[in-house]
Amino acid sequence: MKVTPGLFDIQVNGFAGVDFNDENIDSRALDSALEAMLKTGVTRCLPTLITASVPVLIRRFLALDRAVENSRLGNLMIPGYHLEGPFLNPAEGYAGCHPPEDMLPPDIQLIDEIDKLLSRPILLVTYAPEFDRDLAFVRALKKRGKRVAVGHSNIDHSWLQTVADEGVSLATHLGNGIPQNLPKMNNAMQAQLSCDELHASFIADGLHIPPFALKNLLRAKTFSRSILVTDAISAAACERSGLYSFADMQVERGTDGTVRVPGAKNLAGSSLTLDQAVRNLVNWKIASFEQAIEMASAHPNQFMQPSFEYHQKILPQTEVVWDENNDVIECWLTDSVGRNYK
Repeated sequence: MKVTPGLFDIQVNGFAGVDFNDENIDSRALDSALEAMLKTGVTRCLPTLITASVPVLIRRFLALDRAVENSRLGNLMIPGYHLEGPFLNPAEGYAGCHPPEDMLPPDIQLIDEIDKLLSRPILLVTYAPEFDRDLAFVRALKKRGKRVAVGHSNIDHSWLQTVADEGVSLATHLGNGIPQNLPKMNNAMQAQLSCDELHASFIADGLHIPPFALKNLLRAKTFSRSILVTDAISAAACERSGLYSFADMQVERGTDGTVRVPGAKNLAGSSLTLDQAVRNLVNWKIASFEQAIEMASAHPNQFMQPSFEYHQKILPQTEVVWDENNDVIECWLTDSVGRNYK
């Protein structure tokens, strides 16, 4: 038996049949998803909303925020949100499953408008910095205490170094959100791998990145700068294959766990759980259990700490008990007055 701190998923779009991008999400559905996440050892998360038109994006944020405020676990497990889009690269291969027609140039006024409506802030923004040529967006996000990530981007090495100096500090799901065919060495993935100022998040499901390739990527980025995420949609923690809802799309979970818009080649999120990502790294002999736990717990917490401090977030104490097979036995949250939740 092993005891660790709780896991922290900084990129999760939905879970256990619940879509966090659903305009009709309510507190009951959210608590159902969060209870299922606790069973996988996740005690903290940043629900992630993806590209949509401005009116739809605002409605999604309002619905999610109301659900968090009225839920049993939301106030304990959700310190804020991750916005992945709409400030992405709309070109084929970079857009992924995000609707290109709804993508926009970086717009700090939109971030401010959304934040004013919410009870808790957007803490992490993923965008394509090649469209931020005057650096105004990244500077404004940093000033507002937000963490900034590059993703779904065709950024080159020299500009990445420039934006990293200004506050871009994470590569979102590195190895994904890029076309299949790229220049051999001079490409966005190599640029992000080589930039020592960047942490990187990885989807360790064996589908987004083959295990042998993930081993190489982790060696290049180093364990100390690597974070495990799920990029999960509502199909995560569900046993059945078939159709699921994701941000007004119908996506299909295959029998192998892949999630795609029917007929599309690119993936549309995952059905991964974070405890399985930990077990995968151990079973693939890429990392020890302790290293995998650090990538799923200590590293995301350390990465987000500047935002937590800026927004004066007081986070619960957490604990996960694991068996000899690295399966979660039980999971605890302790609030500021000593009440336990599991």
